Amino acid sequence: MQDVARAAGVATSTVSRAFARPGRVSSETARRIHEAASVLGYHVNPIAQALQAGRTSMIALVISDVTNPFHNEIIRGAQATAAEAGYTLLLSDAQESSAQERETLERAVAAVDGIVLATSRMPDSSIRTIAKQRPVVLLNRALVDVPCVVTDNPGGARHAAAHLAELGHERVTYLAGPEASWVDGMRWRTLRENAPLLGLHARRLGPYAPTVAGGGGAAAEFVHHPTSAVIAYNDLMAIGFIRALAAHGAHVPRDVSVIGFDNIFPAALVTPALTTVAAPLRHMGRTAVHNLLAIVRGAQPRSQEPVTLPARLVVRASTTARSQQRSLHGRDLMTGARR
Repeated sequence: MQDVARAAGVATSTVSRAFARPGRVSSETARRIHEAASVLGYHVNPIAQALQAGRTSMIALVISDVTNPFHNEIIRGAQATAAEAGYTLLLSDAQESSAQERETLERAVAAVDGIVLATSRMPDSSIRTIAKQRPVVLLNRALVDVPCVVTDNPGGARHAAAHLAELGHERVTYLAGPEASWVDGMRWRTLRENAPLLGLHARRLGPYAPTVAGGGGAAAEFVHHPTSAVIAYNDLMAIGFIRALAAHGAHVPRDVSVIGFDNIFPAALVTPALTTVAAPLRHMGRTAVHNLLAIVRGAQPRSQEPVTLPARLVVRASTTARSQQRSLHGRDLMTGARR
C-alpha cells in the first residue's frame, strides 16, 4: 500500500479507504489509486482482510468419501448456497477414516467460519470438541447438542420393508454398512423392529464397506444362505451385490429382489434399474449450509431435534413379486444346483 500511495500521491490510509470503504474517497482520488495499483500489480488480500475482521467468508464441507456419488448432489447444493451468500466452500475428503477427518478439521478449524460434517465417522466426543471451536452442522447423522440435518431414515426403511411385504416376500437380508455409521444403525434398527409387523423375518450380514466392492463381498457370504429379498445399506453396495450375483449366473430380480438407499444417478442406469429409497440430496446440502450460515451470523437453533427431510421409495426393475421368482430353498445361487 505504501508503494501505491507514493505512486498516487496520497497517504497510505487513503489507499486503505479506497479499497475497504470506497465511499469515503473522492472519485478522482479513487481513480488515481486504482490506476497506480493496476500498474504496480497490487491486489487486496481478502483472507487477510477477513482475518482482521474476525471472519474468513469460508466454510468447510467434510465428506466421508468423495468417490461415492451420494455426495455429488450434496456438494452441488452446499456450493450453490455458500456462493449465494458470498462464501467460499472448502471441500475435504476423509476417505472413510475418522482419524483423517479429525486431522483435517484440526488444520482447517482456524481458517473457516463454520463446518458441515457430512456422514461423519468421528466419535461423538470428537465432533463436540470441534463444535466448541466453530459452528458445526452435522449432515446425515444426529447428535444431541449439535445442529443436524437428516433424512427420514426410519420412514425410508419402513417403505422398503413394506414394499417387499406387499410383493409377498417373507425373508429379507439387510447388508450392513460401516460400523461407525449412524445411518446404518438407524436403518437396521427400524427394519428389525418393523419386520415382524409386516410378516417378514429379517437378518443382518456385515458390516461391509459402503462401496461396489463391499457389495461384492456381501454377495459371497449371502449365497450360502440366501433369502428372496435384500435391502442394502446404500446403492453402491446394492450395485456391487447385483454385479457379483450376475457374474455367477444368478439374476436379479428372478432369484433375488434388491433395494438400495440414496437414489444416486447410477441407480437408474444399471441393469436391472435399482429400486431404492431416495434422499433429497441437493436439498440436504443446501439446508445444511443455510443453517450453518445462520448460526455463524448469530442465530440460535430453535430446537435440539434434527431437521428431518422426507425420503421416498423409487420402484424400478430390481424388485418383483415372490411368486415370480425361482425357489431359493436348498439351492446354491452361484450354480443353480441343489445342496
